[in-house]
Amino acid sequence: MDESIPGGPLPAPRRSNVSDIVFTADFGSEAQWVAGRSWAYPDGGPVNPGDDKLDYLVPDAEYSRSGVFRATRRPDGRWNTGLLTTEGSREEFVVRSGDVLEARVRLPHEVGAWPAIWTWRDGDQEIDVFEYHPDHPDLLELSNHVRDTHRYVRDSAVRPGAWVDLRTEFGRRSVVWWLNGREVFADGRGVGRSWHACLIVNLSVCAGRYHPPPPPGTDEMSFEVASLVVRRPSVTGPLPGGAATVRDTRSSGAAEA
Repeated sequence: MDESIPGGPLPAPRRSNVSDIVFTADFGSEAQWVAGRSWAYPDGGPVNPGDDKLDYLVPDAEYSRSGVFRATRRPDGRWNTGLLTTEGSREEFVVRSGDVLEARVRLPHEVGAWPAIWTWRDGDQEIDVFEYHPDHPDLLELSNHVRDTHRYVRDSAVRPGAWVDLRTEFGRRSVVWWLNGREVFADGRGVGRSWHACLIVNLSVCAGRYHPPPPPGTDEMSFEVASLVVRRPSVTGPLPGGAATVRDTRSSGAAEA
């Protein structure tokens, strides 16, 4: 049964979606991603021993382009490793303040593996969606290096070989991390209004300063990213005077005044 609406005109129609997907990772796309090179490494790579990494970045598609990020031992003691970044790509995608990143990943088994999804631009702007080390099997490392906050999150769902669902809300006033649909950390610092940065997905190998290196019998390791999308809050309707409202999909910890 229809009901009349007393007083005034009908409200303007609203868009059904509250956030648009602005990026869907296609790791095989050379327009989206650059393989085996990043300015987060000295001179763009291929090595970064100052960060306690045994990495030797390689552009070989078998190390990253399938979404399975691999590392294999080299005769010189380093490890060929897979890295993809949007930095320098043809599409030049950047994550922006207010965006929400969602990813599904399989954690590695091997001690010495160091997988991560993170952001980077011009020597800074680093937000770690996650880092993981199997020597601490139930722990994820979540960090906002822009505003110097971090949290170590322990959870029974986190373990070598496990699939986990990750969500990071890059709020102006608070970066909020979710694990398997549950909020686990809101830093109360955020990234500011104008923050933006490139995406990096990679598998590093620990050199031993902070976490143990791979044992001698380990020659190969991997982790997998089954999906990665970035959403952006969208316009949902008009305000008086023609201005647009924005429906913010972030949690209250990330809301902006």
